[in-house]
Amino acid sequence: MQSADKSLFDEAYYQRYYFNKKTSVVDPEHVQRLGAFVCSYLQFIRVPVQRVLDVGCGIGLWRDVVKLHYPHAQFHGVEYSEYLCGRFGWERGSVVDYKATTPFDLVICQGVLPYLSAADAKLAIHNLARLSRGALYVEAVAREDWEQDIVDENLTDPRLFKHRAQLYRQGLSDGFVELGGGVWLSRQADLPVFALERCGER
Repeated sequence: MQSADKSLFDEAYYQRYYFNKKTSVVDPEHVQRLGAFVCSYLQFIRVPVQRVLDVGCGIGLWRDVVKLHYPHAQFHGVEYSEYLCGRFGWERGSVVDYKATTPFDLVICQGVLPYLSAADAKLAIHNLARLSRGALYVEAVAREDWEQDIVDENLTDPRLFKHRAQLYRQGLSDGFVELGGGVWLSRQADLPVFALERCGER
């Protein structure tokens, strides 16, 4: 199966999943709590954050989070949707093959990978390792989440691919150490992390 086509992410899509309060999957308070957790954790383990990439940045909810916790950091938004790039001024690109001359200290990839086929998801995951020299926050709904009724099917896009969590975890573990809560530490980062802070380290 093919990954989601760029035509899917038009104005109607964002009206349905972001701007209409009755059908929106976005909870700004949740994003604030999530951002506080991620940024505080990275500050705790002393990841220096000066450059941040949000790939699949959507309507830019993480931009305010980053500004709050890292007021001097540069935030760069990359988005696949032509509609959002025109509306918010993001750089157009895909997590599958986006390139940067210098890796970022923090890369955010929230809700993007499940729109990709298994082959493209694997390419994207390896690309995330190239893009990050510090930390990664990744959120992806896995098949297990559907099977265990964790996903709200009334709000979640039914066109998501239902990849197993292992597909994501196995690919990410090549370039990152899993720290829990969706936070991953790049294997390029020279930071000491206790054994029990690592999840399932090989």
